[in-house]
Amino acid sequence: MADRSPKVDEFIRRAKKWREEYGALREIVLGCDLSEDFKWMHPCYTLDGQNVVLIHGFKEYCALLFHKGALLTDAHGVLVQQTENVQAARQIRFRSLQEIVALEPVVEAYVREAIEVERAGLEVPLKDTSEYLVPDELQRMFEADPAFKSAFEALTPGRQRGYILHFSAPKQAKTRQARIEKHQERILAGKGLNDPA
Repeated sequence: MADRSPKVDEFIRRAKKWREEYGALREIVLGCDLSEDFKWMHPCYTLDGQNVVLIHGFKEYCALLFHKGALLTDAHGVLVQQTENVQAARQIRFRSLQEIVALEPVVEAYVREAIEVERAGLEVPLKDTSEYLVPDELQRMFEADPAFKSAFEALTPGRQRGYILHFSAPKQAKTRQARIEKHQERILAGKGLNDPA
């Protein structure tokens, strides 16, 4: 059994919701000989420093998030893609301890398959930034301000994707425009959507 992280102990101890479920998921994953870490404020399990699976919780469910879940066979049809824009990760969601206990052999099989995916060095083929539809409002800003377009194109592909998805999300054009204007200075400064100010 792998070493236990004191930070994960503390995370579970402080959990107001899903405490028993977190504990059960932890035991299953630790039984698969992954290293326990604490990343992004959640228990994260790694193989040779590479992220394999993460435990996290939401209002309606807790979940195991497989970092390369898109590569798993999903023989039992339990994997969930959080949103249409999530390319690699997939979750198995649980709403009770009883669900985890009932699915334990399935969960363990998925964790072991995720370990084999990591050992094989497989990577999820990600969409290129150029494949994302640039909202009309952003395209007009590029045409009106070449310096802004150059600054946007100088951002890393991940930062560009983040902005494109953020700007495209609202249904109304005026909201999309407002988002672009709000972040214009950040883009000109070379900062991503979630970078510190």
